[in-house]
Amino acid sequence: MTLAAREPALAEIMDGPCDEVRLFATYRHFALANRVVSGWRRIYTTRLRPLLAAGPMRLLDIGFGGGDIPRALANWADADGLDLDVTAIDPDERALRFVRSSGGAGRDGEGRVRFRAATSRELVAAGERFDVVVSNHVLHHLGDAERAELLADSATLGTRLIVHDDIERSRLAYAAWAVGALPFAVDSFALVDGLRSIRRSYTARELAAIEPGWRVERMFPWRLLLVRDEWSGAR
Repeated sequence: MTLAAREPALAEIMDGPCDEVRLFATYRHFALANRVVSGWRRIYTTRLRPLLAAGPMRLLDIGFGGGDIPRALANWADADGLDLDVTAIDPDERALRFVRSSGGAGRDGEGRVRFRAATSRELVAAGERFDVVVSNHVLHHLGDAERAELLADSATLGTRLIVHDDIERSRLAYAAWAVGALPFAVDSFALVDGLRSIRRSYTARELAAIEPGWRVERMFPWRLLLVRDEWSGAR
């Protein structure tokens, strides 16, 4: 497999009707993988914490999945004594059922995150605004029209910083996941869907070519950040 071109027609199991027990296990396994490779601690330290030092902020996470990223951001801010109000949305009711089963509904069990089954378009229609908008592993799930809508919505919803964090497609990333996620294959879709995610994902050049007005940044390992902020002049 060369991975020379994206495979956007390749469906991920978790995006369609599937066994909910295995789906919930997939959320848990992806949460572990996120801690290792997604780089959110680095994003928080270098981008969010400096903004928070100036005062309270509202943050929106779009497509929360298993809910681990918004909870981590809220917990890090809490540990630093900073005031971060976090709302996390996902249109998939199964994701909301998972976070209810793993830590509370509405605001999470410790009162730090507000989880909602909603779309970004619904928040735009409601006139919502947030200082920061983020997403993790969402872009590669979307078709062209859906991606354009998400980016338009996030540009409307976010006022200071927008960061969409996703995988960069590469043979090394594919090989690493094929080996590292083997234990996840027993009870979840994480191995298969992770490999399909990589095959659906972008290279930096591809993402930059289709999304003018956004800044594409690489982050180790195998990460692409699609960024807009109030200082970049991209808005």
